[in-house]
Amino acid sequence: MAPGLRACLIVGLTPLAALTGSLALAGSIDAQVNQQLPSLVATYKQLHAHPELSHREAETSALLASELRKAGYEVTERVGKYPDGSQAYGVVGLLRNGSGPTLLIRGDMDALPVVEETGLPYASKVRTQNAAGVEVGVMHACGHDVHTSTLIGTARALAQLKGQWHGTLMIIGQPSEETIDGAKAMKADGLYQRFGKPDMAIALHDTFLYAAGTVGVVSGPALAASTSIDVVMRGIGGHGSAPDLGKDPIVMAAQFINQIQTIVSRQEDPRDPTVVTVGSIHGGTKRNIIPNEVKLELTARTYSDKARETLITGIRNAARGIAVAAGVPEDHMPEVTVLEHESTPALINDAALAARVKAALVKTLGAANVMDARPIMGSEDFGVFGEGEKPIPVTMFWLGAMDPQKLAAAKAKGQNLPGMHTSRFEPLPEPTLRAGVTGMTAVAMGLLGK
Repeated sequence: MAPGLRACLIVGLTPLAALTGSLALAGSIDAQVNQQLPSLVATYKQLHAHPELSHREAETSALLASELRKAGYEVTERVGKYPDGSQAYGVVGLLRNGSGPTLLIRGDMDALPVVEETGLPYASKVRTQNAAGVEVGVMHACGHDVHTSTLIGTARALAQLKGQWHGTLMIIGQPSEETIDGAKAMKADGLYQRFGKPDMAIALHDTFLYAAGTVGVVSGPALAASTSIDVVMRGIGGHGSAPDLGKDPIVMAAQFINQIQTIVSRQEDPRDPTVVTVGSIHGGTKRNIIPNEVKLELTARTYSDKARETLITGIRNAARGIAVAAGVPEDHMPEVTVLEHESTPALINDAALAARVKAALVKTLGAANVMDARPIMGSEDFGVFGEGEKPIPVTMFWLGAMDPQKLAAAKAKGQNLPGMHTSRFEPLPEPTLRAGVTGMTAVAMGLLGK
């Protein structure tokens, strides 16, 4: 028995016409998804085997643009401009269907510099050079292949079901989410001036915490702001046998890494969540040489502006204080640089929109498969699409991507399955895509319904 019918029989208040329409809509979506699913799984595996790093999504964006054109959308490619003037691989597809609101649906396309170790028959074997000229593996370790495939399936289904909704769809294939500058690049290229400003924006993100076929919705704060910070600890190089004749930046860097954790534990309000992580540290060329400098790349996660400023100030003070304590001369003080173009605000799901999204998901997937999710300290740049003088309501929901049996077995042992950004992240394609396309299509039709 369908969840909507069960609720009607229990409560006895839903008009028969509305119930019939709801069941017909669910049947229409199911028929579209069933028809598409084999090709969507094939597309997913193709994307998974051929991932592309941020700023380089040429083939992925071309595939998305081609599929949107086939479905009847007006498509524009290469939308987005980075601070250095280079053009991004953003894709915009418009489908105008009478008067009504404009709904933005976003899917991101880029992959990560990770060597895949899943052992899947369609695992990525791609190797390339990163921006620094270092050879790296490339993997869809965050599931953007799921997102792009779901976006294609949703766009197709909504085009086929035009008789059941009205308004304008704005399908966004976003580049460079992993470097959190893709949404900014698209807006910097006049996204809303060129294509119109949406009335609301939705997206999904897969997760290793939920089984395929289930989803989660957060109302209010959902994802933390991310601030990228570069720190250069500068010293005076010398021979490893005579440290007294130099100033060792490696020792200073080690002290700095430990010191900045006390900003979180002793300077931040414990009720205001904050995380700081050093993800990259490079210094030195040989074991018996004291280098001149050590470079560190940091990410800071916060929800409030106050926490962000406390963290940035604390990082500057810690770097300088350690250098002063080591006797570093004034002209060799550390350099601390906040990379605003690689930073993004917190994602705050609009409460009213989140409620409508959840209601559509419950109606389509069943209440047992829709979770109340919690805020996390991970970050996303989807919220940038909602920023402006007159903010646009935005909501992102979580899409379960794990094999239910494997997930249950891991939980029974008190463990998690390999998650996003790891070399063994392994979504289960068919049920994940089915729930993703079904859920996103139902949400869109609920927001644009007649």
